[in-house]
Amino acid sequence: MQIDIWSDIACPWCYIGKRRLETALADHPHRDDIQVTWHSYQLDPSLPKHYEGTEADYLASRKGMPVEQVREMFGHVAEQAAGEGLAYDFDRLVVANSARAHELLHLAKERGLGDEVKEALLSGHFEHGLDIGDVDALARVGADAGLDEGEVRAALADGRYKAAVASDIDMARQIGVTGVPFVVVDMKYAVSGAQPPELFREVVDKALAERTPAVQVVQSGDVCGPDGC
Repeated sequence: MQIDIWSDIACPWCYIGKRRLETALADHPHRDDIQVTWHSYQLDPSLPKHYEGTEADYLASRKGMPVEQVREMFGHVAEQAAGEGLAYDFDRLVVANSARAHELLHLAKERGLGDEVKEALLSGHFEHGLDIGDVDALARVGADAGLDEGEVRAALADGRYKAAVASDIDMARQIGVTGVPFVVVDMKYAVSGAQPPELFREVVDKALAERTPAVQVVQSGDVCGPDGC
């Protein structure tokens, strides 16, 4: 089974949703047969490589909200994150364009390290003040996950994965994604948002059941069995 997830590294609900999906799949009897693929999405592609201001300043400006209201929103999100074992630190968060980080993710996916790099980027961004727009920081993330640092720097320099990022975003547009996280199970059922693990599990089980439908006897006649005919 294939699970495709569109998400942005700059989206706090995407990390929460990742944890909830992992919880839903952790003890699933078919976990080894379920492949999760991450796809790029940008909430604000117009954001400069680096924003001179805090996350609160940025969101207040973008959403037209008072800074104090934004901070209240941070408190709610951080509480939800803590419930999933995540320690969000919005005061340390570095506001930066996520495009380069998405390019790194495509390289990591090609090398079989997509999950590891996705986790490192989300944790770095929301918990440790990682600058996801900085090439040096991204090179360290890639190297720590097992990628060749030289290859990471070369890929980010020549932009070889920009088309792949754009393709993911275009596909999201085609299937009607307007917010993330957006989880698609077997390209049949979509779950929007960081839903509870129980809902993710229910959708996965439904898709699996439909893959192997129960045989229905429509007519019964004379048969032979173990005890004779």
